[in-house]
Amino acid sequence: MVVPGSQHIEEKVFLPSEEIQRKAHVPDFSTYLTLYKKSMEEPEAFWKEVADDFFWKSPPTGKILQYNFDVTKGNIYIKFMEGAKTNMCYNVLDRNVHDKNLGERVAYYWEGNSPDHHISITYSQLLTQVCRCANVLKEMGVKKGDRVAIYLPMIPELVCAMLACARIGAVHSIVFAGFSSESLCERILDAQASFLVTADGVYRGEKLINLKQIADEALERCRDKASFSVKKCIVVRHHALRTKNGGASNKLQTPWNAECDVWWDEVMETAADECEPEWMDAEDPLFILYTSGSTGKPKGVLHTTAGYLLYTTLTFKYVFDYHPDDVYWCTADIGWITGHSYITYGPLANGATSVLFEGVPLHPHVGRFWEVIEKYGVTKFYTAPTAIRLLMKYGKEPVQQHNLSSLRILGTVGEPINPEAWHWYHEVVGQGRCPVVDTFWQTETGGHVLTPLPAATPLKPGSATLPFFGVQPTILNEHGEELEGEAEGYLVFRHPWPGIMRTVYGNQERFENTYFKKFPGFYVTGDGCRRDKDGYFWITGRIDDMLNVSGHLLSTAEVEAALTEHAAVAEAAVVSRPHTVKGECLYCFVTLKDGREFNHTLSEELKRQVREKIGPIATPDFIQNAPGLPKTRSGKIMRRILRQIARNEKDLGDLSTLADPKVVEVLFSQRCEAAA
Repeated sequence: MVVPGSQHIEEKVFLPSEEIQRKAHVPDFSTYLTLYKKSMEEPEAFWKEVADDFFWKSPPTGKILQYNFDVTKGNIYIKFMEGAKTNMCYNVLDRNVHDKNLGERVAYYWEGNSPDHHISITYSQLLTQVCRCANVLKEMGVKKGDRVAIYLPMIPELVCAMLACARIGAVHSIVFAGFSSESLCERILDAQASFLVTADGVYRGEKLINLKQIADEALERCRDKASFSVKKCIVVRHHALRTKNGGASNKLQTPWNAECDVWWDEVMETAADECEPEWMDAEDPLFILYTSGSTGKPKGVLHTTAGYLLYTTLTFKYVFDYHPDDVYWCTADIGWITGHSYITYGPLANGATSVLFEGVPLHPHVGRFWEVIEKYGVTKFYTAPTAIRLLMKYGKEPVQQHNLSSLRILGTVGEPINPEAWHWYHEVVGQGRCPVVDTFWQTETGGHVLTPLPAATPLKPGSATLPFFGVQPTILNEHGEELEGEAEGYLVFRHPWPGIMRTVYGNQERFENTYFKKFPGFYVTGDGCRRDKDGYFWITGRIDDMLNVSGHLLSTAEVEAALTEHAAVAEAAVVSRPHTVKGECLYCFVTLKDGREFNHTLSEELKRQVREKIGPIATPDFIQNAPGLPKTRSGKIMRRILRQIARNEKDLGDLSTLADPKVVEVLFSQRCEAAA
């Protein structure tokens, strides 16, 4: 690893300020190197030190970390602190309330879809509600190891339900409340979840969604597909539906099955305030979270108790440089891994105060994010490049109408951030004084694996920089050979860290084939990566988002970055299209900034820009105007749909996970004539 600041660095590097360094947990680059070296050379001592801050009913009986990453030597396995007993919920709540006297500290400021809806929840209040919910689940027959599906919007009851599961040893499987009944059914069946927690409905912006109806459709599908029935369904009455226009939640005509359904508030009212935690083995399952698979069938990523607890705690503390006076806000949904690790478990384990946000960035106005930051004095802000690019379209003015002087650190998550968005985020939102931690990780990794530390890492816009403690990345070529120095290829990891997934639920073979078969001895991320002269890592995109043009591998992310550097382009997405000569060619969708017009001149300018930035081989064959891109509700671009549009394939399958399915019709109507 080359120390940043050497003669190799050509691009502009942003150095940490003295103010950020003054009280940071990792105050400079040499401290980072010392800690990183210890995590590599003395992992037992390193992780034992982290574990000492938590409550253990009994200590581990063997080595701290045991594993096999080589499929040729037997089954893949990872064991961390085997034999130790603890409870996740006890460590994130009871320990803070009783041992650290943080009962009166605010755990969450809940900010609803409407700015009129907001409450504060202290650690003591959260503990009481979680114990009540745990008792309700136990009374209904939920036992250790049972799977509980949770299909809730971003309301406090979602945190309560997941922690109640953790308290009694049940395995939670949270399904994002924007998914269709088919998606929910698929996940309930795969996990064989016997219990479901949902809500009557939710407002997303101005749109009212009948969640209970979707949940009932999912349960009907379960019965039709597999004769499988959920035993009990607990239904939360959403606060906004009870108060909007003075109406009651039955304005939704909530469907009801008296044999199965119960109201959350009614069963919670009579439940006891205390619940003894179930003491879990370190490697007992904590949760299943489904992520998309290349086969189309989602993979149930399984995380276990002790390793996930330690890893999310440490990454949260160091990556966001958390201190007790911070107010932290991650804008993700708990239905995704970011919400599990960096809204619930990581922040609570550190005794943090967080904003829990139900709304959307543009409702009821384009300055909602900045209004919330000002309202709560947010110091650490974590969001997605998609959201940043969306807000960039509205310029600086909505940002400058609010006082964002409380901000200390900015973060990004979900995809590589293009340099233009990075600079806007840094200069406009962070006013040039807040480091941007560009975090690379996955549902499977459990927490950040490549990331800057705000006071220690010189920043390069667009780079995920360097590995977190305990993480050893390397780059392989197609033949599995390790590449030294400056290189580009497959990003893999040599050995596990505590928070890595343990298996694909119910399918160990798929786990091994997906992540370990291609390059025995390594965990394969599925991402392409470039390492520069200074040892910094740059994620180039999913390997399945690589294009093979005339025998040359091109990364979609690289082409997209070149397109978005043009002053007229707000966002771009690039896919492949079959070509009789080249094999594949580039088909580019571009969303323009307000007031810019798409025409032949602009199209030629963009082609020239890509050719100049990357090389003639990368020149796009087609550039299409895209007023909007097909995105999931979490903001991820669905490139599968774009590929089908590029190829004029009308059978698109299930579009229910799209935030706005109408975008697809518009894109088909504006397909490049030459591509028809």
